[in-house]
Amino acid sequence: MIKIKRRNFIKRGLAVLVSTILLPPFFLNRVNSFGREKLSSADFKPTPEQWKENEINIAWIGHSTMLINFYGTIILTDPVLFERIGLYFFGLVFGPNRYSLPALEFDEIPKPDLVLLSHAHMDHMDYKTLVSLTDKFPGMIDCITAYNTSDVISDLEWKSLSELDWGEEKEVLGIRFKALEVKHFGWRFPWEKDRSKGYMIDGRSYNAYLIEKNGKRILFGGDMAFSDKLVKVLGKAVDIALMPIGAYNPWKYNHCNPEEALIMASEQTGAGYFIPMHCNTFKQGVEPIEEPLTWLMNSSGKYNLKVGLKNIGSTFTLS
Repeated sequence: MIKIKRRNFIKRGLAVLVSTILLPPFFLNRVNSFGREKLSSADFKPTPEQWKENEINIAWIGHSTMLINFYGTIILTDPVLFERIGLYFFGLVFGPNRYSLPALEFDEIPKPDLVLLSHAHMDHMDYKTLVSLTDKFPGMIDCITAYNTSDVISDLEWKSLSELDWGEEKEVLGIRFKALEVKHFGWRFPWEKDRSKGYMIDGRSYNAYLIEKNGKRILFGGDMAFSDKLVKVLGKAVDIALMPIGAYNPWKYNHCNPEEALIMASEQTGAGYFIPMHCNTFKQGVEPIEEPLTWLMNSSGKYNLKVGLKNIGSTFTLS
């Protein structure tokens, strides 16, 4: 169990001041700098109040934020629910603007039973969202995060806060979570140690997760580049693979493209269903923002799987 600490505003304030000086103007631009006059709204809206306890529902809220009903347990992955991501200080966020609105606003998100965090990057571990969730539901949400990342959020009022290292497993609320190694990197600030730099003991880590209950297996891919790591750790096929498909140009070393995500899901995980994420929300690569989903749909027919979701706001259901 991770010990919950008091909020250290002085430390966060210094990080904001130092890092803001280093941020290029690009990171402070609003979304209309990318050709939009306003944030685009999702074409679909999830209806979690209609979900049942005898089914799996997965709603794409935006980026890598997935709202999952796993047989009555609500899991929220890498939640990012406000306009900006970046450095947080006394309610203000300094960083890039999102391109599209979340499919559900913060107040429309049902209370999560568990928040699942893949790593400490600010577009996956968004402090403003997490402090807002724990302020609204104090002591009511379990949280699982990657090795050497809990310090970022240990000052928040969780029901429980656990770190999982690669290969470790934990059962929470009747669901088994297993942390999986992927190819990515983990530092939250450039000067920090992380495992991609060789700091295996004291560096920040980064996870995918295998989520299991009632014989069903879901892979939450987190963030990853193309590699053969998944086939080495999964053991057997998964039913649903949630895979990142954006920000690959020019960041190919850290992010897979849609074709690579399909190959990994089909050949390494044996997934029956593929659900895309990590695209159409923030302009993180130079590829056109619509390109990842278009590429995915044009290529998916070559692989032995079905695409479960095609749009932010859509919901996949498996009874």
